Amino acid sequence: MKKHVPNVITCCNLICGCMATGAAFYGNYHYAVLMIVLGAVFDFFDGMVARALGVSSGIGRELDSLADVVTFGLAPSAILFYLFHEVYCPEMLAPVSRMLPYTAFFMAAFSALRLAKFNLDERQHQQFIGLPTPANALFWGSLVLGEHAFLVSLRFNAVFLFLFMLLFCMLLVCEVPMLALKFKNMSWADNKQRYVFLLGCLPLLLFGTSSFAAMIVWYVAVSVAYPRLMK
Repeated sequence: MKKHVPNVITCCNLICGCMATGAAFYGNYHYAVLMIVLGAVFDFFDGMVARALGVSSGIGRELDSLADVVTFGLAPSAILFYLFHEVYCPEMLAPVSRMLPYTAFFMAAFSALRLAKFNLDERQHQQFIGLPTPANALFWGSLVLGEHAFLVSLRFNAVFLFLFMLLFCMLLVCEVPMLALKFKNMSWADNKQRYVFLLGCLPLLLFGTSSFAAMIVWYVAVSVAYPRLMK
């Protein structure tokens, strides 16, 4: 029976993603984000349990990717879909206003592409290439929860949301190395970039519900800028 334990955990991730998607379509952002976070917890433990039990399998890897597409691709797309119905839409976009919310599913497509590349890319054992899908999903969930009042105000509009979404779609598949929080040891010399990121996260906790969104922005900044500054 132990060979099925990791797959059961992965299926829990998938179910969380389905529940998050359903909640998002009803505008229940809090529940949707909670399910995404819970799905991320299951996603973290399924691989760990598989390695601990020595039962890694091809089916498990494929199932993991399918679950991640739902939890970290479709669910944030559903959040954006509902948000597009809430944000202010300028008059110039009136002819396409009904279709604009459906562009949110670009996020699901780019997330699927990101996961497919990850499965085949041998460079991503010690670092990521492009923004990880869980980080992207947590960014949008945290942003919508923490800054909802601003996002639906007249100071923001559907054009900004669309462009911002496209930016993160590009980050998912870009050929930019991103930091992986994998510590082989705890020395400062070998983990400077990781410690800089973690120390920078401490003041960001003051952002409250938006903390995760701020941390993901900081994560991207450290991943992109730190190697160039250290040259």
